[in-house]
Amino acid sequence: MTQAHSPAENPWRNIIVEREGDVEWLTLSRPDQFNSLNLALTQELYDYFGSLPERTDVRVVVLRGAGKHFCAGYDLDDVDQLTVSLDQGLRLQRQLSGVVLRMRRCPQPVIGLLQGAACGGGFALALGCDVRFAAPNTRMNVAMAKVGLTGCDMGISYFLPRAVGTGVAAELMYTGRFVKAERALRIGLVNDVVPEEDLTKTAQDLAQEMLAMSPAGLRLTKDGLAMAQETGSLATVMALEDRGQTMCFAAFMKEGVAAFREKRAPNYEGGQ
Repeated sequence: MTQAHSPAENPWRNIIVEREGDVEWLTLSRPDQFNSLNLALTQELYDYFGSLPERTDVRVVVLRGAGKHFCAGYDLDDVDQLTVSLDQGLRLQRQLSGVVLRMRRCPQPVIGLLQGAACGGGFALALGCDVRFAAPNTRMNVAMAKVGLTGCDMGISYFLPRAVGTGVAAELMYTGRFVKAERALRIGLVNDVVPEEDLTKTAQDLAQEMLAMSPAGLRLTKDGLAMAQETGSLATVMALEDRGQTMCFAAFMKEGVAAFREKRAPNYEGGQ
């Protein structure tokens, strides 16, 4: 596997992009923060996936996280950026959801490799992948439900019920309950559970099978599959999610985060 850019030319600081033939390996690279999403990482993911529709040199993308975790969600140290004002909160929320929207709109299939925590925004990134493989230690949840927000975020309310059915989606979105790898496989959240040391080889094998299709055939298959699933408008769903999240930021998020950190029940005064 070779670097896509030399160190001097590398435009990324929070992701690593490597090439292996027609496959690009995209690694979230904030391992000391469990690859949690902050403004800088979100911007780089937004830019990266936004560049893919114009790139015919990349036919498959593999998304993974450096270190022990795939992505632990939104970086709680960045919360104040979301609560400055309604306008700023909505703008930043739209960029977060826009990452997943760009993942779905890019013509390259995205293979997700999960290990450790895939929570909150990390769960949304996993759901945005076309195919998901998980290590046995993977655990996923709708973490937003635990910090004063809605369980509808970054396309979760769109993708999750389509993957597992409305009943299971409701259970997970209303509670923030964790799903471990074994159950994730049973309910269809992941394609397979494999030893962590085998994740790379598993993705390589699948990518090679995908590359056996014609370039146009692979792109159009992803496009057709996405359109076939969309009985409604994903953009409309996300707009509703964004509105709900933004309304909760100033009202409930600070208390939710404080309660989470202090390991106590939150007290949402005046909340409905």
